Amino acid sequence: MATPKAEKAPKTRKAPAKKKATVEAAAEPIVIRPTHEQIAALAQKFWAERGYTDGDAEKDWLRAEHELTQIAS
Repeated sequence: MATPKAEKAPKTRKAPAKKKATVEAAAEPIVIRPTHEQIAALAQKFWAERGYTDGDAEKDWLRAEHELTQIAS
């Protein structure tokens, strides 16, 4: 009668060493965009400063958007 062979314990593997994570600077700065209401309020202020004259609403809007974006950065 044959004697049963002793079972070999499974080989255990060590987990590979984890590499330390390097902290890299973000490639792009975080930009906080002003809300529609904030831009509108500042554009209206610029319009008032110009004496409520017509014709430059788009310029007022773009100026307000630009200034608020610069402040948020």
